[in-house]
Amino acid sequence: MIAIIDYGAGNLTSVERAVKYLGYDGKITADSQAILGAEKVIFPGVGAARATMDNLNTAGLAEILWKVYESDKPMLGICIGIQILFEHSEEENTECLGILPGVVKKYDATPTRKVPQIGWNEVYQTGAHPIFQDVPNPAHFYFVNSYYPIPRDDSYIVGKTTYGVEFSSVVAHQNLIATQFHLEKSGRIGLKMLDNFLGEAQ
Repeated sequence: MIAIIDYGAGNLTSVERAVKYLGYDGKITADSQAILGAEKVIFPGVGAARATMDNLNTAGLAEILWKVYESDKPMLGICIGIQILFEHSEEENTECLGILPGVVKKYDATPTRKVPQIGWNEVYQTGAHPIFQDVPNPAHFYFVNSYYPIPRDDSYIVGKTTYGVEFSSVVAHQNLIATQFHLEKSGRIGLKMLDNFLGEAQ
């Protein structure tokens, strides 16, 4: 079973539908035993860092996500799921999970750059990872974000995107992979990347 973390955010059902479309048993759940017993874990969603962390802490899911990471179980973060992996977000001065060293910063709005970024943008692969198997380089993916992650360790960065500033749009470390863009909303290529994660090491 593929556990999709339920922490009260939106957009979970679209990820579940994508997982099932690809032929996998996906389940939205907040049950700690189901999550720890799952074959793989996806942490997707949209929303603010503070509310996300508050919900995770209240439900005891922050600790569960740490346990998933430490267990070497394959783990995928999507959108807010990449940002809360780091130590701190500028969004409401939020302390995040701290699984990866780094911070999350807000885009500076300009007359030519709207915040949030909403729409398609290019992702350039900067490192090898199984999730990129048969994915063009570069390729376009769908973004909705006002903030972007800045890892302290460049070796974690496997994909970059430019939106006024170049930022890390895909990070990976050990059993963890995370994207700032929405795989489930990025058409055929997004589904291919999701399928690569779900099918990896099967």
